[in-house]
Amino acid sequence: MASCPLFLLAPQPPPPLVAARHCRSPLAGSAHPLTSCRAPRLRRRQSCRCSSSPSSSSSSSSGPRERSPRPRQRKQRTEQRPGSGSAVDPVGFLVKTGVSDRAFAQFLRDRHKALKDRRWELYSRFIDLKEGSSGYELLGMHRHRQHRVDFMDWAPGARYCSLIGDFNQWSATENCAREGHLGHDDFGYWFVILEDKLREGQEPDEYFFQEYNYVDDYDKGDNGVDAKDLIRRMNEEYWEPGEVTSRKSRWETVAKLYEQMFGPNGPQTEEELGEIPDAETRYKNWKATQKDESSSSSPSYDIIDTGQEFDIFNVVTDRASFEKFQAKATPLAYWVEMRKGRKAWIEKYVPAISHKDKYRIYFNTSDGALERVPAWATYVLPDAEGMQSYAVHWEPPPEEIYKWRFGRPKVKGSLRIYECHVGISGSEQKISSFQEFTSNVLPHIKNAGYNAVQIIGVLEHKDYSSVGYKVTNYFAVSSRFGTPDDFKKLVDEAHGLGLLVLIDIVHSYASADEMVGLSLFDGSNDCYFHSGKRGHHKYWGTRMFKYDDVDVLHFLLSNLSWWVTEYKIDGFQFHSLSSMLYTHNGFSTFTGAIEEYCNQYVDKDALIYLILANEMLHELHPDIITIAEDATYYPGLCEPTTQGGLGFDYWANLSIPEMWLWHLENVPEREWSMNKIMKVLISSNHHMLSYVENHNQSISGRKSFAEIILNTGMCSSGSVDDDLIFKASSLFKIIKLITFTTSGGAYLNFMGNEFAHPKRVEFPMSSNEYSFHLACRQWELLDKGVHKHIFNFDKDIMSLDENERVTSRGSLNVHHCDDTNMVISFTRGPFLFVFNFNPEVPYQLYRVGVDEAGEYQLILNTDETKYGGRGELKSSQYMKKTSDRRADGCRNSLELALASRSAQVYKLVRILRI
Repeated sequence: MASCPLFLLAPQPPPPLVAARHCRSPLAGSAHPLTSCRAPRLRRRQSCRCSSSPSSSSSSSSGPRERSPRPRQRKQRTEQRPGSGSAVDPVGFLVKTGVSDRAFAQFLRDRHKALKDRRWELYSRFIDLKEGSSGYELLGMHRHRQHRVDFMDWAPGARYCSLIGDFNQWSATENCAREGHLGHDDFGYWFVILEDKLREGQEPDEYFFQEYNYVDDYDKGDNGVDAKDLIRRMNEEYWEPGEVTSRKSRWETVAKLYEQMFGPNGPQTEEELGEIPDAETRYKNWKATQKDESSSSSPSYDIIDTGQEFDIFNVVTDRASFEKFQAKATPLAYWVEMRKGRKAWIEKYVPAISHKDKYRIYFNTSDGALERVPAWATYVLPDAEGMQSYAVHWEPPPEEIYKWRFGRPKVKGSLRIYECHVGISGSEQKISSFQEFTSNVLPHIKNAGYNAVQIIGVLEHKDYSSVGYKVTNYFAVSSRFGTPDDFKKLVDEAHGLGLLVLIDIVHSYASADEMVGLSLFDGSNDCYFHSGKRGHHKYWGTRMFKYDDVDVLHFLLSNLSWWVTEYKIDGFQFHSLSSMLYTHNGFSTFTGAIEEYCNQYVDKDALIYLILANEMLHELHPDIITIAEDATYYPGLCEPTTQGGLGFDYWANLSIPEMWLWHLENVPEREWSMNKIMKVLISSNHHMLSYVENHNQSISGRKSFAEIILNTGMCSSGSVDDDLIFKASSLFKIIKLITFTTSGGAYLNFMGNEFAHPKRVEFPMSSNEYSFHLACRQWELLDKGVHKHIFNFDKDIMSLDENERVTSRGSLNVHHCDDTNMVISFTRGPFLFVFNFNPEVPYQLYRVGVDEAGEYQLILNTDETKYGGRGELKSSQYMKKTSDRRADGCRNSLELALASRSAQVYKLVRILRI
């Protein structure tokens, strides 16, 4: 059998032997299996940019299986990848949702074809989604084990690249990307090496491959292992006889192969060569000369010809060779043994760039010299003038690196999300920090009953008044709030409290700032963004990403994976998808017609990116949570990608807060339509995230709901009587309750709304003379009056869901929706919810229908005194028994006492069988 060294080709377990087909063999032109098995690996590695070794498919220990296919074959196999128990169907969710539009179905098919092409293009460069989303492992600044720091960034429009900073006195020529030393590849990636400086009196390392431990086992120091002794031990202990051979010339292998094919006195000219037998005949002749030596430790190989175009690459091994190879440990341990410790490194070298050193990247372009903050920088600070930023090399000593204490929590049931902004989370008129948020706000969130915290404005942004949505540096936490380690501590403490941590991710647009952000990064107008009008948001002055570019996809996918890997983030809310899904940025009149989702204004490339992002996140991080914020409600947001959907876990129903705001500001309360309210609340309940009010309502120049409903500005001055405060708080409570109980498994509350914060949010800007008066939270109101009552009610709603899993009980069954009486009644599992929106009329015996006969116990009543109510319902009325009188189309009914502007929740505790 043929054999080759293990380090040239790692064997894979064989499939059952299959007879070769008699067809034109793709082996024509080669006579030795080794040359055929090595060529594709070399070709694939050459097609990738400078990156780490491509991860080969790991072999299961349960038994042999076929070697993983090349990227083209993998692309074809994704057609059969299971998704939600079914094969790939580009229009699968249309049947489920009952949509039968031919034009939209064809659009989905065309999008699926484009998705396959994009996958193939991505895999041709980065092998798979894991490799394509791990750019942060190479790009940016990283400490290399061979006493140096490597820097890499993407700037295809630049002619020259160097690093400038404190470490080289901001010299543009000292540390540059050198041609011929992987300095610049064909894809526009620049590579700069910062060599550590040898201390005075120290001798250089004896071996160029000498490595040091900077973090792992940093305290071990030099163990005194000699390299020659190490290589001798490796040859004696690891390699079998004949596995390692030395070469005197690069042509030695070629000469031996030629001699093996044609003999020692082979032909020297084409005339002497004569007719060459076909590949199959040559292979069989060669095979007959090989001896089957089962005692040999070298792996044996064979080639299975299935007649496919690329089956030449399906090299398999015999079972015995594979098992023998699997039992052998990797030789990496020998090289690890030679590494020296951090102490030895510090003693011999001065770091090329130290912890907290400031730096920027310098480009020479066709338009002149440019200085930019690196796109992959992980920590960015503004300079003294506040006009330009610089990156900070974040490499704390190993004893100061933050050590994680808690694992990711497992949340059962529905999501109860507490949305917040770190900068405005304090009671003082200033920018609060990660440390203050960790110590003051996280315990409050846990006490309030929420199981997830969603933080906006985490990514670095230059303009504080943008609330963090004009991102400048995608891999850096906002330096206004603290250091990367401060944010890690925040996430870790939240996990310790059982809270998931989600962040708002803004991949729909980016800041147009050129000195800090990505705009004109390399001097060209089309590096990360579209050129021309399409590259600019029509109204917000931001830049629009070029989603059809593989390197832009690499940047965005890596950014998602970075936050999950580095900071252990549990999920993302994708902000303002309508800005990226349409060339008009969502600023167009939508009628809801299906053709509006497949016309010429739809950005197919943006849809493909969202599909790839969700596939990558859920494949590499199965417990991740993704939420779509799309004002146009694109069809299939939460459907599996294998069925034509985009793959999100939840979608935010932006219509609900707008509906409440419209009713409060424009419709007299007595004229509210219960049917219209319920239509918005349950129009599409599947995977729906509901909320009464998020940051948009209180930040975008409008009043908060508390200002509108409670009119707290007047309440605090004592000019409003208690009756008006009671009516306003009663309305606030039932709006909260009905929004929460109709959600599709997820509910969101913006910071302060749980206790009816009396003021809106207004960030410092020129219009308010950069005041922080409205950029803080009045936490002292938690124990005062109406705010205390509303907080108690909100807390009990969260507790009810935690104990009873109310919003995880399946779909709603609306039995009663009366516009005249302004009463709504529906069931969800064993729970009955009854709402009386009538501001004036209470009902003593109001009949509502129920399907199940039995006894219903009152478990929540908005009119209780601890919630600021009047307690009109007596304890004797807490248990209700059904009668067989039909009502609302149900066989049974209940007679309930309903106070005006009140709501009640009943639970079926005993079933009566008749």
